[in-house]
Amino acid sequence: MNTNKINRRLFVKNTVLSTAAITLTGARAFSTTSTVKKNVLPRWKGFNLLDYFSPSVPKAAQSNMTTEDDFKWMADWGFDFVRLPMAYPRYLSFDRTKDITKDDLYKTDPKVLDDIDMLIFTAHKHGLHVSLNLHRAPGYCINAGFHEPFNLWKDKDARDAFNYHWGMWADRYKNISSEKISFDLLNEPAYIEDMNDQFAKKGPVPGETYRLVAEGASKAIRNADPTRLIIADGNSGGNSVIPEITDLNIAQSCRGYWPGVISHYQAPWVWKDPSQAPAPVWPGTIDGKYYGREQLEEFYKPWIGLLEKGVGVHCGECGCWKKTPHEIFLAWFGDVIDILTKKDIGYALWNFRGDFGILDSGREDVKYTDWYGHKLDSKLLALLKKY
Repeated sequence: MNTNKINRRLFVKNTVLSTAAITLTGARAFSTTSTVKKNVLPRWKGFNLLDYFSPSVPKAAQSNMTTEDDFKWMADWGFDFVRLPMAYPRYLSFDRTKDITKDDLYKTDPKVLDDIDMLIFTAHKHGLHVSLNLHRAPGYCINAGFHEPFNLWKDKDARDAFNYHWGMWADRYKNISSEKISFDLLNEPAYIEDMNDQFAKKGPVPGETYRLVAEGASKAIRNADPTRLIIADGNSGGNSVIPEITDLNIAQSCRGYWPGVISHYQAPWVWKDPSQAPAPVWPGTIDGKYYGREQLEEFYKPWIGLLEKGVGVHCGECGCWKKTPHEIFLAWFGDVIDILTKKDIGYALWNFRGDFGILDSGREDVKYTDWYGHKLDSKLLALLKKY
């Protein structure tokens, strides 16, 4: 008996029934035609889940894999959204002792796809919207650590593979409403010449190039599923709006990491020498530059401008690495989500359990609450629940 196939059928059946129930009870449909100057996306609040974040298959059971209890706690605390950033090699079947080839990019692993189905189904069971994201796409990732056979911004073969992957996901979930699942095309686009250098210079992707990639993927999705809700992360690592795609019926996703000298203080993937990171304050002067609420509001003005054009906006990632002093983190982050909330923009903390999260963050200056064997950052949870 193939239990994976049974689970797959149950996944589709139960999710379609749940979607029908939501529609019949009059939940609002997504619309881009409203004349009201407000966000056409729901103000989703939730977390990023890292189950498929790594391109490598885990060698042993991972303690940080999402559990049903995690989803239950999220729902009980009032959250309604999870973003699933995935590395495409994680759900492929190929010889992992060698560099991936272009042909390998089309060899999906049915078992891993079924596992992803069940993670999504469990999130839906607890009333959570799922945003499926390619954190590592064919030919691009904001992080190094995996040898790519080409460059998404320069090579048609990479774009063809990118479109194939999104077409596959669209066909797989075509019977599930956009109220339950959305597609976030590509995590934090930036132009990087050398994908294998973690500290390589990163710049904005040329607008016409970003449009070419986004339009190709959206067409592949809508060929299989014409009504799917699609989201594109901002340019320059998620920080800048993409005016070149505002006519493509694609929402956009900003970030809640500005300024990085606070959110990524001493992060080893950002600083070659973390000890040289300037000490964060909020508000105040860091390394000769003043940062405060007024500067933060200025940073988000272009995103608020998108809302006025009828483009949906969500903050797909936000938060602060564990080395930033906790009270400074909370003061800064309170301003971030207050600004977003006042404009009806939701957010997703990176992550739920881990260095940025509300559980088991490893911060050394927090008085944790015991939560079923986990260490709960009660102050951070209280701040999130406030919004």
